[in-house]
Amino acid sequence: MTSNRDKMQPKDNAAPGAAAGGATFALCRFLNSRTYGDLPPLALEHAKMILASTLSSAAVGITMDTARIQRELALEQGGSAESTVWFDNAKLPAMLAARVNAAASDAAASDDSDMRNIAHVGTALSAAGLAVGERVRAHGRDLLVAMVIGYETSGRMGEVREGGVRGLHATQLVTFAGAALTSKLLKQTDAQMAHALGIIAATVGGLFVGTNSWARDYMHANAAFTGVQSALAAGRGFTVNEDMIDGPAGFIDVFGGGPESVRKLTADLGASWDINDYLAIKLWPGAHPLSGMVEAAIMAARENNIAPDDVAQILVAGPFVSTMFGSRRPKDHVEAIHSMPYFVASAIADKTFTWAHATPEKIFDPVVQKLMSVVDPDPSPPPVKTIWQWAGTVTIVLKSGRRIVHTVDAPRGSAPRGIEWSDVEEKYYALMPHSKLPAGRIDEILTTIRGLEDVSDVTQLTRLLVPGG
Repeated sequence: MTSNRDKMQPKDNAAPGAAAGGATFALCRFLNSRTYGDLPPLALEHAKMILASTLSSAAVGITMDTARIQRELALEQGGSAESTVWFDNAKLPAMLAARVNAAASDAAASDDSDMRNIAHVGTALSAAGLAVGERVRAHGRDLLVAMVIGYETSGRMGEVREGGVRGLHATQLVTFAGAALTSKLLKQTDAQMAHALGIIAATVGGLFVGTNSWARDYMHANAAFTGVQSALAAGRGFTVNEDMIDGPAGFIDVFGGGPESVRKLTADLGASWDINDYLAIKLWPGAHPLSGMVEAAIMAARENNIAPDDVAQILVAGPFVSTMFGSRRPKDHVEAIHSMPYFVASAIADKTFTWAHATPEKIFDPVVQKLMSVVDPDPSPPPVKTIWQWAGTVTIVLKSGRRIVHTVDAPRGSAPRGIEWSDVEEKYYALMPHSKLPAGRIDEILTTIRGLEDVSDVTQLTRLLVPGG
């Protein structure tokens, strides 16, 4: 798919370091030299939004079995009390804290996503960033910068993966984000950052087939863990071959688009930033690529005051209809949040889609169950023009024969449409009470995040995440 960077700037095929064996180091030299003043204000603001969104998701996820099991295992392992376990009174080594906090955020499937790579980059950036930031007592500005360059690293690894091996999960890309972020926070050299990324290239895994099971949560937790671990190892002097990513039989050659894709690592560095172009904050639970579809269904039903009993058929069209249709009868939370029929049926039945739709009461609502049975791929999609792959078109066919069509291209909460703090805060205040923190503390956390550039020590934020802290 053509990227925003392709649209905005012509590619420089002679970008510095684009030759095999040098692109990774060239990328690290550029990213590692970025300072707070070098980055667009919107990129830094988006980093703050990611933190608020991820903590919100984790507040719900901490009670889920996938997060609980991984937290219990980590606490049994123990180690240096370096970094806070969110909404708990425990501390763990930074890499383990990153793991369990990422697991909590991803368990609820209410975090963020990259519109191009469908990767929950913000989960790893927040979990690893706060864990390592607490360990080194980083300035808030340093954390924000590290999050922006981590997001960029993930996006560029996604670009070089285009045209590569199918079936790999996007957590493969997320891991690179955590590695770059950790290296930046640890103030490592360019070479150490490059070796951290090389270690990741030899470590990453993840299979797309695991998306609809607990494997998804495990993969995201592992991405945050290995991202931190790789940079810590590089800081101790652990090295790998310098062409691990961009050389013959390296990461790009094996998993990506081959030698011709190597230049994408360094093309037009600084011309645009992925966190500005592709970030999307979830404003409802579940698979983010279905956001356009669910919003189209809401608007079609709401604007025409559709009664569920009047619906004869619901036709859906869009880039993900064939690959993410999902179950017509989801049996649990995991299946429901990846079910297009459930999303669309719920949106039409209730004329909204909220965090309540991740509960059994909604999943097994008889009205929703009935509407799910009439959701089908549209055999003759309306001739609408869209740009973004998250677009969705919903056609409601009434029993009277009337057809109501609505299309959404870039959904609410996405960078192309503009992410509003009001939407992020609505989500924050809907989900953070699940953390059991007092209301005043929840307010203080958000205030601290909104002013993070003036926070001299990240522990000023992490201490607020501890009950009674």
